[in-house]
Amino acid sequence: MPVLPSCLLEPLWDQFAALLPAHVDGHPLGCHNPRLPDRIVFEHVIAALVHGSGYERIASPGCSDRTIRRRVRHWADLGICQQLHALALEAYDRMIGLELDELSVDGCITKAPCGGEKAGRSPVDRGKQGLKRSIAAEARGVPLGLVSAGANRHDSPLLIPTLDAVKTQVGPLPEQVNVNLDRGYDSAKTRTALEEFGFTVEIARKGVPAPIQAGKRWVVERAHSWMNGFGKLRRCTEKNGNVVDFYLHLTATIVTLRMLIRRATLQYRWDTRPTTRRLK
Repeated sequence: MPVLPSCLLEPLWDQFAALLPAHVDGHPLGCHNPRLPDRIVFEHVIAALVHGSGYERIASPGCSDRTIRRRVRHWADLGICQQLHALALEAYDRMIGLELDELSVDGCITKAPCGGEKAGRSPVDRGKQGLKRSIAAEARGVPLGLVSAGANRHDSPLLIPTLDAVKTQVGPLPEQVNVNLDRGYDSAKTRTALEEFGFTVEIARKGVPAPIQAGKRWVVERAHSWMNGFGKLRRCTEKNGNVVDFYLHLTATIVTLRMLIRRATLQYRWDTRPTTRRLK
């Protein structure tokens, strides 16, 4: 059974392949082993993302762990997955419509046992190395902007970079934007920064029980839960910062495509539309 259904994997690969630059063979004699196709390496990368295993365990006789590591590093340096995520958001906006007037931002701490450029001492895991990701989601929970940092970073300083990442991925925002935050952002500095952006804000107050004021913020927490379903994000073993962001945006792309297919199935009709009816 594939790690992802073909309805997600095939369109994901088609767009990913379209973004890859043409490979130029610079070997002077042309007598080295033939280059492994990108599709084979991509399937191994998806397996590593879903299972969270090291490349040594994901490698196969036809694709070594060194090949996977080199190719991922190259793709990460090109920023392929950032572009892929932006295209997925564009497709979702065209077919379903992004609700950008309501944004929710929150952070999540996961494990990073190997340390690295984006790791820091985790305040919730006895000081072990951890990774924090800050996500901004629209009203239905589609992940828009992502920022990675060490687990020792507070959520508040990551708010503005996360909103800047939203503008980078989806372009200009509407004139009226409301930002929903938890009480970790409850400070005058946060309110002043959002006022400079021209955004309104709803922040949970400190000292007030959270269930009473959950509001519209739960969608970003659900997005974090979806992303934590991928093993590479729950326990990140990557040390290079670009590779960490590569996997974050690849996961956000998969989440966006899954939401697009589910909502399009209910909203549109076509001949090969999948059905949930039982076969007689």
